[in-house]
Amino acid sequence: MREKIYHCVKRIFDIFSSGIALIILSPVWLVAIVGIFISDPGPVFYLANRVGKNNKQFCMFKFRSMRVDKNADEKSLRPDQERIFRWGGIMRDTKIDELPQLINVFIGDMSVIGPRPASVDQVEITRGGKYAATSQLKPGLSGPSALYDYIYGDGITDEAEYENLVLPTRLNLDLYYLKARNFCYDIKMIWWTVLSILTHSQRKRILNNLIKSANTVED
Repeated sequence: MREKIYHCVKRIFDIFSSGIALIILSPVWLVAIVGIFISDPGPVFYLANRVGKNNKQFCMFKFRSMRVDKNADEKSLRPDQERIFRWGGIMRDTKIDELPQLINVFIGDMSVIGPRPASVDQVEITRGGKYAATSQLKPGLSGPSALYDYIYGDGITDEAEYENLVLPTRLNLDLYYLKARNFCYDIKMIWWTVLSILTHSQRKRILNNLIKSANTVED
């Protein structure tokens, strides 16, 4: 019963918060769109194939932050840094490029807080073995693994280094969320996300707490 109540409250919160955010942040959308047109004329949105709850594929929306490459794939764990245009880099640093995912939250493909969405090209890595359990949940706009990646993982561009130093902790944080999730924890993740974006002073404390959480899964 508690689980059903949690999911019901979570869905109501997702609809309400994403709907309000879409309205309030509409000026930011306008700035993002203009910035994309000026920096690198082309499609405004990047439509990414992702694997969500119960391994069901869906189309995830993002503001395009990279130059178009028809031959590109998502097998690499790290983005092609040479394709990121200047305004795209700013959007990535401030997470503005993620705002269109509010549409995914509103329509029910995603939640505000949850595991990181799995790329179709990386699903064997991120949803294989013991990590398959995270497919029980909707992927999140943010969450412990996304925060860890934002604070620490985004600074590592080398593929092998990222796979060794970041990926195991990131995946363990998805498992940790599966066990620790409740409405209070979701609110804490939202607050930590805001703090991480708006101020650098709290990032080390948040990072240390996330690492401790991941280590409980390893134990």
